[in-house]
Amino acid sequence: MMSCVSGVLRARLLSTCLALSAGLAIAGCSGEGGLVPPGEVLAVGQVSPVMLVEPSAPFIPAPTDLAGPADLVGPADLGGPTEIALAPSAPDMPGQNVLAYPVSDGVDMTQMTSALPEGRVDQPVVTGIGTDTPQLASVPSFEELEAAGTPDTVRIEPVRQPLQASPEPQVVEKKPRLLAGLLPRFSNPLSKPKWAGGMPASEKACRKRLKRLGVTYRDLPPISNGRKCGIPYPVEVTKLSGGIEIKPAAKLNCQITDAFARWVKKELAPAARVRYVSGVRSIHQMSAYSCRTMNSKRGAPMSEHSKGNAIDIGKITLNNGQAIKVRKPGLFSFREKSLLNSIRADSCKYFTTVLGPGSDVHHRDHFHFDLRTRKTSYRHCD
Repeated sequence: MMSCVSGVLRARLLSTCLALSAGLAIAGCSGEGGLVPPGEVLAVGQVSPVMLVEPSAPFIPAPTDLAGPADLVGPADLGGPTEIALAPSAPDMPGQNVLAYPVSDGVDMTQMTSALPEGRVDQPVVTGIGTDTPQLASVPSFEELEAAGTPDTVRIEPVRQPLQASPEPQVVEKKPRLLAGLLPRFSNPLSKPKWAGGMPASEKACRKRLKRLGVTYRDLPPISNGRKCGIPYPVEVTKLSGGIEIKPAAKLNCQITDAFARWVKKELAPAARVRYVSGVRSIHQMSAYSCRTMNSKRGAPMSEHSKGNAIDIGKITLNNGQAIKVRKPGLFSFREKSLLNSIRADSCKYFTTVLGPGSDVHHRDHFHFDLRTRKTSYRHCD
């Protein structure tokens, strides 16, 4: 029995010692004067955060010696009594150091500050702040300015100075604007358009053909001799293809010149070389432009010469100096007769009218070539 009791006591003492040892070990680790671990570790204490509060705005007390609420700080005409508006003084408010100013009752703070940003002109703007007569300024809107329009004259009102005579307003008239235009200058009649007094397209094309044929010519001013005579766009021809001269220089329209130059180049010059083994030096023309009737008869229709649309040939001179006159050849003039017959037959491919020796008495000594227009497209070759 005694052995059992002593065993229990020993167990209790052992558990008590173990608990005491554990408490001492815990106290030494916490640094509260208990056991210190090896190495003499320094204990660092935890620092609590400190919030620094800025001083709040000074409080402005209302005067106590005033008679009543109506005598508080602020103008009386702003609408009743005023009170002191204090700036916020909490640590989390950014405006805690702003001084307070008196504000009247009933004044919307948002309206007072909404007109400050740039461009906000639709909010009320008060002028005369700090004086006894503040006024509400009104600015016209963009729609009102656009509806009013822009005047032709600008009225300048002078700045009126006190104690001075008001001068009359000056009126500045709007000067008209002068617009300058550049028009091209045309020196070449072929490059000058018709609207600027130039030639039509058909005349320009005809002159290009003359240049390809090697024709030497120059443009003349319009020729007008009454209602029935004239050439709107005449040319003066001096040489044909191959340097064949026209004596004297012939005034014609471009169309008959083109046909005549092609006939000389393709028919007359080759025929002369075949029969006379010589080229053509010059061609003597007896009539080109002439304001007259047919065959110069009174009462007869106007001749094609009156429009520069015909040419008469009286003599052909070869390079060897031989002159072939256009007349009825002699009995034994075989080469001359052959040449003249060839000229008459081949020329009808280029002209609408061909007359010569044997046609009538008026053409016994020359060839007449023209480009008369007939309704039936008939060609008269006699």
